[in-house]
Amino acid sequence: MEFREAVKIALQSLWANKMRSILTLLGVVIGVASVIMIVTMINGANKYVATKVYGYGADVFTASQMPDVILSSAEYFKDQKRKIFRMSDYRTVAEQCTACKLVGAQVATSGSVVTGHQSATAVSIRGWTVDMLQMYNYDIALGRSFTPTELQHDAHVAVVGYDIVDNVMGRGDPIGKEIRVDGVPYTVIGVVQRQGKTLGQSQDNFVGVPITTYQATYGSNNSITIYGKAGGLGEKLEYASDQMRAILRARRHDRPGEPDDFSLVTNQSFVGLFQSFSKSFFGVAIGISTISLVIGGIVIMNIMLVSVTERTREIGIRKALGARRNDVMLQFLIESGTMALVGGVIGVIGGITVAKLITFIIGFPTTIAIWSVLAGLFMATAVGIFFGVYPARKAAMLDPIVALRSEL
Repeated sequence: MEFREAVKIALQSLWANKMRSILTLLGVVIGVASVIMIVTMINGANKYVATKVYGYGADVFTASQMPDVILSSAEYFKDQKRKIFRMSDYRTVAEQCTACKLVGAQVATSGSVVTGHQSATAVSIRGWTVDMLQMYNYDIALGRSFTPTELQHDAHVAVVGYDIVDNVMGRGDPIGKEIRVDGVPYTVIGVVQRQGKTLGQSQDNFVGVPITTYQATYGSNNSITIYGKAGGLGEKLEYASDQMRAILRARRHDRPGEPDDFSLVTNQSFVGLFQSFSKSFFGVAIGISTISLVIGGIVIMNIMLVSVTERTREIGIRKALGARRNDVMLQFLIESGTMALVGGVIGVIGGITVAKLITFIIGFPTTIAIWSVLAGLFMATAVGIFFGVYPARKAAMLDPIVALRSEL
């Protein structure tokens, strides 16, 4: 039997028994769809996070009391005992870190913004030094940024994101208008260009005020985060971050050989950490999806055994006409592989559709990886062939006389 004819018979069998075919291929479809959806979402998240973080500057590094990622409650309580960073630490780093192109500081909380009859809650309220807009690579769309004089005199001025303009301030020029942040009045002097969403969360829902004004309002007992910009990668980044570490260790009286009494990370290390987490999640998800593929393969094997029983006379006729065992075996292997491949194609389409639907609904980034599509189709076909070997061998081993006699 020719390959094309075997494929045609397999497709005809699928079409003739539509409900049975759907139930047979369901495991393969779910398994492949899961793999494609997971890879598409993880690939999109990795690419998006790397783009966004590096957009803030791959040469930016931060020093803070607490690490960005805490893996246990014991680690959390241990880090909570560390001394907080104060503005005096920031000023010392700004004066002594000669390898740093820029040095900034930030402290943040969540609060409400009110103007007129409009209000917004869960807004990121950020206390900034003058250089923080450059540190974030924020461009001013309207108005201007802070001045050192405003920072020095605790001025009640604010730079806002477009969510505040759109949802709270309404139409008209926002520059010069007054907003109340947790009940305290501020004059809007600038609006940052739209930043869009990261992993479904808006990056435009914030109010930035001078850090001195922030501390006068909320108190100075919250630890600040110190930002440094190296002005380049490689040796420049390593030298600048090492210099900041040495300055802070000296201020905090960390003894030689002891670990840092603070957390210092670079954007590169953050991206690497995120990607390592995504790889672990990917491995677990692929393992779960593989179970669906194995179940689908078992179902295909069961249906192929039923097909062998139903077509016993056909097999006998083919053997009587000269078909060899290898010919019969190849026929059934092609049929099982074709069935699984059809399920794989449906799974690929379904996985991409679901991933893009998630992007449309919640804005989660997705990027289609061609290798994942090819891998999904290969896995589906391989599962079909692997689990089709036993039924194909059983068909090939049938005695033609017994097979012809079975339906007489």
